[in-house]
Amino acid sequence: MDEALLRTLTPTVLSILVRRGADFAAAEDAVQDALVEAVRVWPDDPPRDPKGWLVTVGWRKFLDATRADTSRRNREVRIEGEPQPGPTEVVDDTLQLYFLCAHPSLTPASAVALTLRAVGGLTTRQIAQAYLVPDTTMAQRISRAKRTVSGVQFNQPGDVATVLRVLYLVFNEGYSGDVDLAAEAIRLTRQLATRIDHEEVAGLLALMLLHHARRPARTTPDGRLVPLAEQDRSRWNTRMIAEGVEILQAALARDRLGEFQAQAAIAALHADAQTAEETDWVQIVEWYDELVRLTDSPVARLNRVVALGEADGPRAGLAALAALDPALPRYTAVAAYLHERDGDPSTAARLYAEAARAATSLPERDHLTRQAARLNNL
Repeated sequence: MDEALLRTLTPTVLSILVRRGADFAAAEDAVQDALVEAVRVWPDDPPRDPKGWLVTVGWRKFLDATRADTSRRNREVRIEGEPQPGPTEVVDDTLQLYFLCAHPSLTPASAVALTLRAVGGLTTRQIAQAYLVPDTTMAQRISRAKRTVSGVQFNQPGDVATVLRVLYLVFNEGYSGDVDLAAEAIRLTRQLATRIDHEEVAGLLALMLLHHARRPARTTPDGRLVPLAEQDRSRWNTRMIAEGVEILQAALARDRLGEFQAQAAIAALHADAQTAEETDWVQIVEWYDELVRLTDSPVARLNRVVALGEADGPRAGLAALAALDPALPRYTAVAAYLHERDGDPSTAARLYAEAARAATSLPERDHLTRQAARLNNL
């Protein structure tokens, strides 16, 4: 079963059902049902045209649900019959679907959550982790968003800022999570950059390129995480770095700083260093100050602590860390790293082990466990 193919086809199939007359919430449910059917059927009977198969089954699921739902019998539903198997629309309108999901009737947070779930293919748990909220809270938010847009005609696209937030979170999940969505997020952001002359669109594209350029060096062949300081920088994609820096410089020249430009500037400083020791941590701290000013993000504050610990020493980092919420993801891992840098291996080993138990991904858990074991064996 090619799960990557299913995830790639999902937005297009969803868009086709919406254009054929299904409201968004019903179309999303129908596509999910079609995906479940594909997982069951395809291993033994793979279709010649996967997209056509999904459209056909998804439309049938939508019609079945429409006929069974008495509340929808009172609405005029235009049914032209099931589409026949075979070639379907080849237009890639995934980006347009992102805009339509960012509907004006939804708050930005709800629009992002709904789009990540329905179009981005992320699970409720993955979205909840990105927003630092419990799974149940995010499930309720997504359910409310679906109810809000149920029956709404998706002809009023949302704003650019909401779409950028969705693309950013999809990229982050693809870059660091279990599902590889990073390349798709870059592709869509490139499309957006060709359509909209906006400095934050450019900033996000630069950020994605600069991070993605380091991806080949982030893991070993057996899947182990490699910290930034230990990465083989000869494996970084210099062409992609150069493109990202050029895009960023053009955006910064417009003197309308936004959060994605600030993040890209931090990534560019990392990419510019030939070795870890040459990293300009003082400038990185200054850019984190800008990012915190722009966003007041607790994650940005935590990352600033790491940079401060490098620029001014681990004691300065630990002092700044004490002002943050210990419940933040990776708080304990940062504390472990700073304590190790400060010459306290026993405390660091204990904290690494504690951070490993709280890690949400297997590679991260393995990395932190190995860090604890290394210090315990000193």
